[in-house]
Amino acid sequence: MAAHRKRKQRSFTGNAGRTAATLVLAGAATATVFDGPVHAEPRLTPAQVKTKVDKLYEQAEAATDRYNGAKEKAKDARTSLSELRDEATRRTDRLNTSRNALGSVAAAQYRSGGLDPAVQLALSSKPDQFLEGAALVERAGARQAEALDGIRRELAEIAQLRSQADDQLATLKAREAELAKDKTVIQGKLDAAQRLLTQLTAAQRARYTRAGQYGGGSMTGVTGTTAGAVRADRSMVRGPVEAPNPRAAAAVAFAYGALGRPYVWGATGPGSFDCSGLTQAAWRSAGVSLPRTTYTQINSGRRVSRSELAPGDLVFFFSGISHVGIYVGGGQIIHAPRPGSVVSIAPVDQMPFAGATRPA
Repeated sequence: MAAHRKRKQRSFTGNAGRTAATLVLAGAATATVFDGPVHAEPRLTPAQVKTKVDKLYEQAEAATDRYNGAKEKAKDARTSLSELRDEATRRTDRLNTSRNALGSVAAAQYRSGGLDPAVQLALSSKPDQFLEGAALVERAGARQAEALDGIRRELAEIAQLRSQADDQLATLKAREAELAKDKTVIQGKLDAAQRLLTQLTAAQRARYTRAGQYGGGSMTGVTGTTAGAVRADRSMVRGPVEAPNPRAAAAVAFAYGALGRPYVWGATGPGSFDCSGLTQAAWRSAGVSLPRTTYTQINSGRRVSRSELAPGDLVFFFSGISHVGIYVGGGQIIHAPRPGSVVSIAPVDQMPFAGATRPA
């Protein structure tokens, strides 16, 4: 009978269990290896890094424009909310004054005992004076009724102001949420670009920065310091080109004065700029108020063709109108290119042309 007894299965515990688990994992790893080769992520060439980083910076600039627009709207909503609250406070103070005056009249009536006018006339020793006083009381009653109507209107208007303030508060919170979202997107794009740039040598990164700022577009053959580049920038315009009017000349002069200032997204000067912040500041120095973003600046003046470009014109780039520079003549623009760069001169054909505007 013992020969037919079912053999008891052994459970693996202790050292035997650990040995069995190791063999299983080793077998799985071996199977994985033989299922197919595992390749490391191929290292990008400098040109591929440039292409990817350029795209990330373009996307970051589009997000920066959205951020700038949301920031302006949040500022407007905050101002409107403050004005509504101030007006509600003034109306409330006026309402309290009216209530106090009405309360004084009611108290005087109470003190008079509220006697029937006929009884007061009968008891009066000077009926003529009483009748004159009664007429005054009647007129006072009319004014009192008018005051009550005024209080009712004031209450309704205060309620409306508070409702509008609540709406503006909701708008402000939505804009602030939009700002936070765009800021996260921008920082994510910039961080991704920086991770890609770490694949380059220090010399290659320097060439990339110079190529993007000063119009070479190539990863080779670009050298020099920022100070030297700014000096070179000032001589890049092909001969002096006269601006069409004094305001345009002032805007161009401002742009030249900003050469070498760092790009900082969301900045409008004077120490740093993003692309639309630079053009806004340049034209502000000429007494012209431009909106904050590229997609609103393009509609802030008369559209001009590429062949009509004159110094001071705003030139826009990329299909999403996400970048802008100020034309300075000779086929050149001054612009704030991207993070890590400085305000510089570049050929107008360095980026895809999207349109141009001549501010009024």
